[in-house]
Amino acid sequence: MRRFFKVSDQDSRAFAVRLYACVLVLLSSILVGGLLVTTGFPTQQSPWPLLAFGLLAIMAERQSVRFTETIELSVAFLPLLFVAVVFGPLPAALIGAVTVLPDFGRPYTRWVIWTANRTIIGGMAGLAALYPNGSATGVGLILAATFLAAIVDFALDLILNTLTLVIRGTGSARDLARNLGPVALAGIPLYTSLVGLLAYSYIELSPWSAALFFIPAYAAQRLFVMYREQRETLRDLGAANARLERANLSFATALVATLDARDRYTAGHSASVAIYSRDIAARLGLSEREQQLAHLCGLVHDIGKVGLPAGLLEKPGALTLEERRQMEEHSSIGERILSKVDDYAEIAWIVKHHHERVDGLGYPDQLVGSEIPLLSRIIAVADAYDAMTSDRPYRDAMPSRVARLRLAQAVESQFDTTVVASFEAILAGADEKYRVGSRHDFRSEADDLRGDLRVAVSAAS
Repeated sequence: MRRFFKVSDQDSRAFAVRLYACVLVLLSSILVGGLLVTTGFPTQQSPWPLLAFGLLAIMAERQSVRFTETIELSVAFLPLLFVAVVFGPLPAALIGAVTVLPDFGRPYTRWVIWTANRTIIGGMAGLAALYPNGSATGVGLILAATFLAAIVDFALDLILNTLTLVIRGTGSARDLARNLGPVALAGIPLYTSLVGLLAYSYIELSPWSAALFFIPAYAAQRLFVMYREQRETLRDLGAANARLERANLSFATALVATLDARDRYTAGHSASVAIYSRDIAARLGLSEREQQLAHLCGLVHDIGKVGLPAGLLEKPGALTLEERRQMEEHSSIGERILSKVDDYAEIAWIVKHHHERVDGLGYPDQLVGSEIPLLSRIIAVADAYDAMTSDRPYRDAMPSRVARLRLAQAVESQFDTTVVASFEAILAGADEKYRVGSRHDFRSEADDLRGDLRVAVSAAS
């Protein structure tokens, strides 16, 4: 029987939204009733300007700028501020309510919530404007009243909209602040000053000066549109950069697959070196970009081996001196291959020097110490360790502890001390699969990249 009385999360949220709407209606009704009793309606002023600003607020609300699926921003707050300063809190509350009148319709709860929100915001902004203004009409006091009303408007708008989004489960305070905070902080002070000056002109000079109100309203509208377009451009650029990064990794993986197909003994070696290099870069505190670059360079560090003579990679015994010289050409061959790829110049440079030694006895350029790119020094350690812990045609894999001892013995001669120390710290806390470069675990990332590449090609076609 319990299942008949079970309340779903959706039902609970719908009940919470309806309860929230009732609370807002109650608060807005109390506010309007209190304003009727205390401040009343400014009967001494002509109602036509107020009606004009009500129409302007409705038009501004209809031209709201959408930033996300659940967040919009309009310039309706500008006529509301003007009315709050010039006409008082009750007219401002009414202006706030009528701005969403054209949106009347299903879902009615949503319309009720926004109407109550705007009524509360308008009324409270009008009350804030009364505090510094009083009976004085100086420009400084009117500007102060406008700024106080703007602060209350912005704060209540942020609070009430955040509560609405949270209760409806469609957003958070962080999302709202991140999307609207920059444009509000940049534009509202300027436009609030203009509204204050127009209010002063309306009160002290002529009601016809209100016609100039369209200038800040239009400027604010354009600011919101430009801000949205800038956000969309940055978002599109970020997505393009992400696609480019994945394309780079997919391309690198395709190159590695070519090498793996030729040399079964080094199959998976590049994936292992890539992961080790990335982890060392992270341990050294390098930036996210440098960690990604270390991973990418690790993937393609041996790509020059595809240009070696046939049979050299597969030779089961020790290499002759001439064969070793040929083998040492693979880093330069790799550099020539990668330098022909757009945006791979830095990668080509790092790959070229991953066999340099800190004592200057490496190849191809005999660089010394810090002359060697840091990522090249990282790849050198990762490459040597994985080679020692992998089976080769001429020897079996070494145990991890032996390979680590060999690395420690070669610091300050072959390897960078800081890099080796960082890698040792990683290995000391890792499990055995990681220490021996488990091909199944390490190659899974490369397989995922190949899958991504196939999906991207299918989508493009």
